[in-house]
Amino acid sequence: MDRYDGLDAAELARRLGVPQAALFDEVSSTLDIAHELAGAGAPAGTIVIADAQTAGRGRLGRTWRSARGAGVWLTVIERPARALDLDVLPLRIGIALAPALDAFAEQPVALKWPNDLYVGRGKLAGILTEARWRGDGLEWIAIGVGINVRAPDAEVAAGLAPGTSRLDVLGAAVPAIRDAASRRGPLSEGELAIFAARDRAAGLGCVEPVEGIVRGIDSGGALLVEVASGVIAVRAGSLVLKEER
Repeated sequence: MDRYDGLDAAELARRLGVPQAALFDEVSSTLDIAHELAGAGAPAGTIVIADAQTAGRGRLGRTWRSARGAGVWLTVIERPARALDLDVLPLRIGIALAPALDAFAEQPVALKWPNDLYVGRGKLAGILTEARWRGDGLEWIAIGVGINVRAPDAEVAAGLAPGTSRLDVLGAAVPAIRDAASRRGPLSEGELAIFAARDRAAGLGCVEPVEGIVRGIDSGGALLVEVASGVIAVRAGSLVLKEER
């Protein structure tokens, strides 16, 4: 693809303040292309954008519908100096991304552990991070983000306000993603407060990853669930609410 909504790769990179942009008409997944580019030496901050994905993916092998022109299908390559913060990275990116997308949504963007953004009852965006290692050293991380500008048909999904520009969404999303990826350590009190204010599951019953009542997250990114014995921290799995069964 030569141009993305009127801008060529060099123009888009300049507009977004990144070293390189790779544009594609259609790919299996922007994550796949990002790993290829990173393996060939692409610098931190390189972005991969496609107009459509044929095999966009989410957590646990799930697929992500990525119709042509219907959303922002994006991967950002980063090369963190250390790997200690990878467990909280998807949450950290969501915490940064939700406020950035508020300007384009018809109501505040909510968060759902561990990597989803919602508008109302519909899923708006998802985040998937994939690291690549050489021995014990982290070589790079690919941060895949899919944002519905237009909601897919026949799904419980959400989109952004009619007339929203994909370029404007990128202009808000890319700096937020990069800023989140540059942060170190556990989630801060400020980040936890943002999540708590936007947590669509807080106080609701869940059936997975355990059955109980959702009580938020901790600074290490674990889901807190109240069960008969008290509040426990769950660090893996997907959150399925009773209302979603």
